Amino acid sequence: MKSLSVDRTNGLCAVFFIGLGVFFAFESLDLELGTALRMGPGYFPLVLAGILILLGVVVLIDAIRVESEPIGHIAWRGLVLILPAPIFFGLTVRGLGFVPSIFLTCLIASFASQKMKPLTALILSAGLTLFALIVFSYALGLPFVRFGPWLRF
Repeated sequence: MKSLSVDRTNGLCAVFFIGLGVFFAFESLDLELGTALRMGPGYFPLVLAGILILLGVVVLIDAIRVESEPIGHIAWRGLVLILPAPIFFGLTVRGLGFVPSIFLTCLIASFASQKMKPLTALILSAGLTLFALIVFSYALGLPFVRFGPWLRF
């Protein structure tokens, strides 16, 4: 009889997903659920928790069936620059405004790659800012303040 082997990396991820999903499922049960047509504040978190649990079960099944390669080098530079970029945007969009916040967020995230040159990062950030401005402000008509109070003298 073949012994059961579990890929430790995927197994730990699966346990994390399932545990997080169970935690949020129990937390959402304290809120009013409502129905699919008239959702209460706990309905959507419960659905997301269920999806997270299901994803964890799929990863766990995969961890039991297939042994994957060990985790290699962790790209710390990418983690340090990409993960805080949306937080930076959220913290500065009201004060700086939409245009400078998008530009600086793109600029911060672009340096996650060691191959990115400063001029290329500036051009990329300007292009993404222009695209976001055209799509969200002009095409969709969302009421963003383009330049915030921190930039007004």
